[in-house]
Order: sequence, then structure tokens, then C-alpha cells
Amino acid sequence: MKKIINKKKVKIFKTIDDNNLGSIARILLCSFVLIFFFYSLPLIINFANNKILNTKEFKNNSKVILAYTLDKKNNENFNENYDERDLLVDIYSLNEKETDTVRLDASTIKQLYEDTNYKLEDIRKNKLVKPIALTLLPREIKMIENTKKRKELFIQIILPLILQENSNIKLDRTRLFGIINKSNNTDLEKKWLDKKYKQYGIPSKDLLILKIRMDEIPVSLALAQAAKETGWGTSRFAQEGNALFGQWTWSGEGLKPKEAEKDEGHKVMKFNILQASVRAYQRNLNTHSSYKEFRLARAQLRDLGKPLDSIILSKHLDEYAQTGDQYVEVLQKIILQNNLKDFDDAKLLPSSIELESLI
Repeated sequence: MKKIINKKKVKIFKTIDDNNLGSIARILLCSFVLIFFFYSLPLIINFANNKILNTKEFKNNSKVILAYTLDKKNNENFNENYDERDLLVDIYSLNEKETDTVRLDASTIKQLYEDTNYKLEDIRKNKLVKPIALTLLPREIKMIENTKKRKELFIQIILPLILQENSNIKLDRTRLFGIINKSNNTDLEKKWLDKKYKQYGIPSKDLLILKIRMDEIPVSLALAQAAKETGWGTSRFAQEGNALFGQWTWSGEGLKPKEAEKDEGHKVMKFNILQASVRAYQRNLNTHSSYKEFRLARAQLRDLGKPLDSIILSKHLDEYAQTGDQYVEVLQKIILQNNLKDFDDAKLLPSSIELESLI
């Protein structure tokens, strides 16, 4: 083949010489060949790249995780051994920081809200919340006879706390995605991941499970559960133990239900401040085996690009209380009757020294 090509080349150039075109014609011909080559080269490269892209399989990362979760529903292995204290270590440290908290009375809190122009009707419109983090509920909240005013005060107190914890999770989730999208991680990132694996009860160190567990709780759902568990802030557990969500404990510090036996049964977890109660509640929904279906439903909503709908997700909290489906119905009723979904897309404003000095 090589010889044939050479002969053809010789024949071409011989013909050129025979036609007395000379060296100028040869230069023109060579130039034409070079121009044609460089003009065709990008087209050839693009064609080759397109062929590679068409044969290579690309997948949306979140869909891979969702498919993994739905196809292997037992991927969250709860039989693995882990120290449950690791789940609450940051909650314990938050509790220890606040041991000398001051309980404000209801009238002082109302005046504070007026001074800072903190109104629920404004939040429903502009979706911006003042970062007023109170540590304790006022004793007088149960003495407010007007139901609407009592509910509004309760929401005003709890709303910034829920948003703060969701903001913390959102920041962690952003960092997690950054780590997932990198081929190599720094030692600092690896240490951070190890810490989060412990906090979310994942001894297997599975990034897929961590992504599903490390996620927000809809504001309207958290508000509804807090309202239900505390009677809008009036229960003994809320007043004496800052227990907004009625979480049980068999070994930790807590308050004994009146109907429980003296030395038997569970206690309701007790906290030094309200913020710790909110964090413990979110950690509970994000780690306990009873709420695995809740987390799967949330991951599916994320995958479909839909907002975290509290009505949809509440259906998977039937194991939160002994009343089961009836409990779910009550939650949904609270959400709808009080228009709590208005707060789902609310944002917490940055704190300021001036604001903190008022508290």
C-alpha cells in the first residue's frame, strides 16, 4: 500500500512537471493539503468526542442515591454497634454552655417583640425572621386566655430556634456536597466526616446514608409537633424541662410522667434550654430507625426537585406517638388550621450586637 501511494505521488508531481506548472504549483498544492487538514481536524475531534459521550453513561448523583435507597430498603443497618452518646454529644455541650439562663415573663417578651418589630403577619409576607433566641418559655403563657394570642406567642418563640437548627444542617449539607464532588479530601474534611458519621449514627461510614440523614425538617412540621407535644407551650414537660417534643429516655436526665410507675418506665428528656430540645428532636428524626420511611420520602422529594412538604412527610410519623395514624391526622390539622406552611420558606436574619443586647 505504501509503495502504491508513493507511485501515485510521483505520478501527480510528474504530471505537474509535464504541464510546466513548476515549483509554484507544488507550493500551492501543498498549501491546499495543509489547509484542508487543519480545517478538518476540529471536525474529526468533535466527532470522536461525541461518540465517546454517547457511549459513556452519566448519572445524576442524587438519583443514584435515591435508587440505592429505594432498591435496598435495608441499607440503613441498625444492627451495627455505635455509641448513642455520640448522637447527642453536641446537644450535651449546648446544654452545658447555658446553665444560668434567665426566664423572661410573657409581658417582657411581648415588649421585646414590639421593640424589634417582630410580627408573624410580616413574616408570612416577607419571609424574614428576627434572630431572637429565647432560652426558656414564659410561665405566664398558659395564663393567656386568648387562644390566638397564646399560639402566636408560642410560634414567635419557637420559630427562630427551628430556623437556626435548619440553617446549621443546611451549612453542613453544603459542605458534604462539596466533599462528595471532590476526588480527594483533605485530612480536615476526613475528620469532619468522621464527626458527622458519629452524630448521625453511621458506623459503616456510608456517604449515601449520611446524605439522606443530614437534611432539614420542614418548619411547619416541627412547629406542629412542638404545639401538639406541649399544648402550645403549656405542658409541665415544656415548662420544667424545656421539652418541646416529648422525647423519651430510659437512662438520661428527664421528667417522670405522672401516670408512670415510680421506678419503672421512661422519662421525658430534660434540657437546660429550648435550643437543645429542637436539636435533639431533629437528630431523632434524622437517625432513629422508626423514621426511616420519613427520611426516604424526604429524599424522594429532594430528588424530584420538590419542596419538603410537611403534609406528605407527616404521614411517615405514625410511630412518633402511640396513637399512630390519629397522631398524624392531628399534626396535619394543626398545620392547615394555623397556616404553618407560611413559615416553611422563611429565612433567619443575621444576628446583631444591638439585638442581642435587648435579650
